[in-house]
Amino acid sequence: MASDRPPRPATQSDVAREVGVSRTLVSFAFRGAPGVSDETKQAIFAAAKRLGYRPNAVAADLARKHRSAVGLYLLDIRNEIYADILSGVRTALSQEPNRLILSVSRSVDGEDRGAVESLIEARVGIIIAATLLDPDEAVHEMAASVPLVSVTRPVAGVDSVYSDDSFGARAAVEHLLTLGHTRIAHLAGPAHDGHVVRRRSYEQAMRRAGLVPQTLCADDFTQESGHRAAARLLGQSDRPTAIFCHNDQLALGTREAAYAMGLSIPRDLSLIGYDNSRTAGLHGIDLTSVDLHAARLGEAAGQVALERLRNPEAPAADRRFTPRLVVRSSTARPA
Repeated sequence: MASDRPPRPATQSDVAREVGVSRTLVSFAFRGAPGVSDETKQAIFAAAKRLGYRPNAVAADLARKHRSAVGLYLLDIRNEIYADILSGVRTALSQEPNRLILSVSRSVDGEDRGAVESLIEARVGIIIAATLLDPDEAVHEMAASVPLVSVTRPVAGVDSVYSDDSFGARAAVEHLLTLGHTRIAHLAGPAHDGHVVRRRSYEQAMRRAGLVPQTLCADDFTQESGHRAAARLLGQSDRPTAIFCHNDQLALGTREAAYAMGLSIPRDLSLIGYDNSRTAGLHGIDLTSVDLHAARLGEAAGQVALERLRNPEAPAADRRFTPRLVVRSSTARPA
């Protein structure tokens, strides 16, 4: 009578019995250790394929006392730049045997520490984190458990790959000033310690121009939150003639809010986003945006992670990229 239990996964012992060798020799073959002839390796791999055996990568790492897996934390997979960062990381790791384990935050305001903790529990060798919103002290605590590469923001003493947000925000504000705007608002995300450079740089640029900053923090970094916050800004009697948004998602929400109120872009409102996502360049949207080179950030972060695995005692890397303002049809001189 057939058993109702599911079949047991094949083990190294099963492979060893099939070939007629010791389990230790099978382990050596899969780990690439010396002492196994090519003929024996071929026999072991062929038997493993017949039996459906798959080596346990975590167990192999433990046996070698070396963690080869790379963990990748993403703040919000719905935002296109994180898909671009993922693509860049995969490009960097494509020529290496390292496994990539992905963990995405369930909270777009960055308060989901469980996503990072899950990578630590998976015993990865290093974590590439894009984007951590925690204070620097909390990032250092994470890095004390597992080596960490911070992407999109610099953290002193931790491997960091980022775009110069101060330069990017200044470029956005100066573009609007050059067009003749004086009522320029900034739609920021939540005021997290790890992500305030764009806001501060906007406010500094406004004050240098002798203008009063007008900052409004959205509930989170999503398009829906941008719509709600922009409706408040645009409902004022002295509404801004231009809005610089923390990211493209907030800018797209602002765009929808403006159209819902009967405003035209850029005739009634100039609009700038940040990230230069693929959506920003679509025909009919044509959003002026700051390009932070997301795919290049991801590829550089992958390279830094591999270097850290090879040389754990090296000084912290600091890879800074210069963003570029991509001017499209969403900005113009004020009416």
